[in-house]
Amino acid sequence: MSLTVPNDLLDQAQRGEVDDAAFVACVRDSLPYAWSLISGLVEERERTGSAFVDNQTPPPSEEARGQLLRCMASDAMRGALERHFGVRLAFQNCHRVAVFDPTATEELRAFITPRAQILNQRPELVDC
Repeated sequence: MSLTVPNDLLDQAQRGEVDDAAFVACVRDSLPYAWSLISGLVEERERTGSAFVDNQTPPPSEEARGQLLRCMASDAMRGALERHFGVRLAFQNCHRVAVFDPTATEELRAFITPRAQILNQRPELVDC
């Protein structure tokens, strides 16, 4: 299961649309490693003013890796986090999350190419 959904949020979903703030809070509470990593990257990008920043450090455990994979694999979660933080997110391998300024279209385009994915491969990442 990807998320631990509180009963009030489940009730809201059964009645109709779920507001982003409630969904983002559910993601934050359910996937604390993924939230911490992404929010830290957002803060770093804001502090440095860079077009993008990324994570190059593997997760500390398989549980943490699972949280990150679940978060980044879900269009709903990624979209909600992008709207919440006002950024674009991209992902390579099993842990390289990148946070982009929304105007950094060239940098994002370069990050998500097959060439970039191939150049990011290392033997120690084969089983991640």
